[in-house]
Amino acid sequence: MKPELANVKALVFDIFGTVVDWRASVIAEGVAWGKAKDLNIDWAEFADRWRLGYKPAMDKVRKGEIPWTRLDDIHRMILEEVLKEFKIAGLTEEEKVSWTHVWRRLKPWPDSVEGLTRLKKKYVIAPLSNGNIALMTELSKFGGLPWDAILGAELVRHYKPDREVYVSAYYYLDLKPEEVMMCAAHASDLQAARSNGLRTGCSFIAPEFGSGPIGVLDRASSADFDLVSASIIDLAQQMGA
Repeated sequence: MKPELANVKALVFDIFGTVVDWRASVIAEGVAWGKAKDLNIDWAEFADRWRLGYKPAMDKVRKGEIPWTRLDDIHRMILEEVLKEFKIAGLTEEEKVSWTHVWRRLKPWPDSVEGLTRLKKKYVIAPLSNGNIALMTELSKFGGLPWDAILGAELVRHYKPDREVYVSAYYYLDLKPEEVMMCAAHASDLQAARSNGLRTGCSFIAPEFGSGPIGVLDRASSADFDLVSASIIDLAQQMGA
């Protein structure tokens, strides 16, 4: 382990795309649901379109254009638009809630649980996600993610990359900024964490997005962040866990 990382006591994680495979999970539920409803939909396109609405909606919250809105509710807002776009009509309220909560039923990447379990033996581990607490709690139960705590946007009513989210990580864990490492597969998340004093661990896994406008997987060299790993298991190994 690098000497400058010897003081790290906690690792906090981005979730969507870093710890869980959101895209394949949403597509799989769509395919199963579509067969039951006899819907001929391109579910990969449906999943991508849903996800593409995520950042613009959060930016409206960040800029004060709309009041604080939990991610579950943002997902529901975007879902309503996507259903119209794909001409899916006649859903019951129960079905819409179930679809909104597909984001609570995302499967972890194959290495996630093993890697996190190893890290947990040596470090405090927690999500630092834009997902709200209920979403993160259900997702963790569903995927068996062994967190010590759940941190994130809802606690400070700000979305990443707002400073408040990263500061909250070390504030709530009663640590110094340099004692907390942000781990993510997204360079922008890590850059924001670094600018707020956190250590940065880049975990690159299988391409999460497929092809298309959101299909470009970030790349980084070992010079970009404190640590660059090929997986969460590799991250654990490099951190001596």
